[in-house]
Amino acid sequence: MALKVVILAAGKGTRMRSKLPKVLQPLAQKSLLQHVIDTAELLHPDSVITVIGHGAELVEQQVEGENLSFVMQEQQLGTGHAVQMATPLVNAEDTVLILYGDVPLTSLQTLQDLLSLVSSDTPLALLTINLVNPTGYGRIVRDQHFIVQAIVEQKDATDEQLLITEVNTGIMAVKGQQLNHWLSLLSNDNAQGEYYLTDIIAMAVKDGFTVQTTQPNSEIEVLGVNDKIQYRI
Repeated sequence: MALKVVILAAGKGTRMRSKLPKVLQPLAQKSLLQHVIDTAELLHPDSVITVIGHGAELVEQQVEGENLSFVMQEQQLGTGHAVQMATPLVNAEDTVLILYGDVPLTSLQTLQDLLSLVSSDTPLALLTINLVNPTGYGRIVRDQHFIVQAIVEQKDATDEQLLITEVNTGIMAVKGQQLNHWLSLLSNDNAQGEYYLTDIIAMAVKDGFTVQTTQPNSEIEVLGVNDKIQYRI
């Protein structure tokens, strides 16, 4: 089994109010993105594919890794579209771990736990977390047997779904064959007009698969840096 890590790092990060791309903002002597790459490489992946866009040339110059490659997302059309940019480098037999260039503190153990849930019978596993204030996050919708059915984004959620406190961190592991198939079926028919990566969860359920989940030990592992207030926390 080959492991491919896909890191989404194409966003502008306008809320940082900085000329430096968000993923290159420094944290403890390294950029946010370099932290993510370094943790990914501890998993000994076949390759680390970084999806870049805003400030692409600078990002390529300032990060490094043993098995690092870059793919370009010319237009930011959503997380699903970003991962689609990497699919030419993903084979059917691969396991794909999807990470984010602005989420620097996820532990190696948490990622290992997530990857351990993926198999040919369970090709999709999610990292979720329960938050006291889940505002802004996609909600994990489960049925009466506590089995995951879908992820619903904040802007598309019903009043009842907004009460759910278990949310999507965005980090997931997926078998390459199913990932490439599900990505080809994505639609942008939603409130944002974007291609949501999270829509593949409902596709997995429709195809008869049980979506596995695990959670990190600490909320700090999955916190993203979106503005300078979060950056200082």
